[in-house]
Amino acid sequence: MKKTLLTLLLILTTATSVQAQEIYAEIRRSAQANIEDPTVEPLVRKFSLFKLDALNYMAIKMREQMPDSTAQLLDKEALSLNIFMTHYTNALVENSRQPAAFQVKVIRAFMDASYSNPLFNDPDKELVLAYFNDGNSLTRFSLDTDWRRAVLAAQAALKKLQ
Repeated sequence: MKKTLLTLLLILTTATSVQAQEIYAEIRRSAQANIEDPTVEPLVRKFSLFKLDALNYMAIKMREQMPDSTAQLLDKEALSLNIFMTHYTNALVENSRQPAAFQVKVIRAFMDASYSNPLFNDPDKELVLAYFNDGNSLTRFSLDTDWRRAVLAAQAALKKLQ
């Protein structure tokens, strides 16, 4: 499990040198490639599936609700999603030897950060909370998330746990 999480961490933190309006597309391409590659660890595939779903949701909602928004906003949100997932993976690995109750608090901090920071205030809770409500998922986050704010909220919550 630890090896899988470390592999996931390496994939999530892989730096790419892309132009400003290509960040979203690059993160999306990377997630899609992980999903389609049969040699990728199942855990990495699941994390990538969440990222792909979150990115697709974000792009659709931005076109619908924020048609005048710039590609930079989408790029910033995509990059923040990537950072959020990296912090989440780091927290899971760093706290893997902690008692189960503490690990649950760490996971809950990320869940709450995602849920409490909506970007679109989408009323379709069934769709938005599909991952959040799935008790078998390691990516129990809301699709309707302002990822820039969620990163800050998760970091603040983790500091309180320390």
